[in-house]
Amino acid sequence: MSILRATPARAAAWRRTLLLLLLLLALAVLAAGTRAQTPSPAPEWQYSAGIPLEKMFEPEIPEWAVRVGAAAIYRPRYDGASSYHVLAGATLDVRYRDLFFASTGEGIGINAVSTPHLRAGLAITYNLGRREADDHAHLHGMGNINFAPEAKLFVDYVVSKEFPLVIRANARRALGGSDGWIGDLGAYLPLPGSSEHFYWFAGPSVSFADSRYMDTWFGVSAAQSARSGFAQHHVGAGIKSYGAGLSAMWFLHKHWFITADASISQLVGAAADSPVVQRPTTFSADLSVNYQF
Repeated sequence: MSILRATPARAAAWRRTLLLLLLLLALAVLAAGTRAQTPSPAPEWQYSAGIPLEKMFEPEIPEWAVRVGAAAIYRPRYDGASSYHVLAGATLDVRYRDLFFASTGEGIGINAVSTPHLRAGLAITYNLGRREADDHAHLHGMGNINFAPEAKLFVDYVVSKEFPLVIRANARRALGGSDGWIGDLGAYLPLPGSSEHFYWFAGPSVSFADSRYMDTWFGVSAAQSARSGFAQHHVGAGIKSYGAGLSAMWFLHKHWFITADASISQLVGAAADSPVVQRPTTFSADLSVNYQF
């Protein structure tokens, strides 16, 4: 037998090494690109739209699925801002055996449970925070909310092949920045007209947060009030916002495809009444061109 011929053990070792290298590469891309390529304030399910349905409709999941691309995002400068800007950057989505993944949208994580109906796991993602410089005229005296990684628990449930409604829930804990908990509950469904080369989804979502998160983002402390001129404002735990999203994917070729997303979000309660908030209703949209190997 030729020494160049890979034994099963050697092939497995090469696969593990390649997996590690790709995950490290993904981590580097995510870390380098977060300032230019950040998740938009869209329903959290849009970051993985369609992924939970793959195992139900395509039981033979490939060992590797790698997608790279470029995207542009139109989004508010911060939650509740009246001004918008466009961000552009690279996109990356690497998945191994429906087990490990590294994605600019979902973060770096693992599927601890993966069946045709249920997908659950944990991931590390990030929150860019908020800077006074984003809107100095309005945020002067409020200070910065620092960039921070987030630990995320998530679960997706697919009702059935005949009624492919996906229900998604997640909880995220900021490891710095706001140092608080935030979570989302959403659902989406493939829309009529979906086919092998084009499919689209739509659905609602609602976001919850604890008092630490809410007060960091929408509260005004005594010190901040003295510096900024805003009245003091406290925001307790509860519903932060509700919204809806629309996601679409066009396959132009076996390897090339385009994605587009649009969403609307409405802050509610004390968060919407915050003097920091200029516009409680915000929109976001993104467009990307991608290549899959």
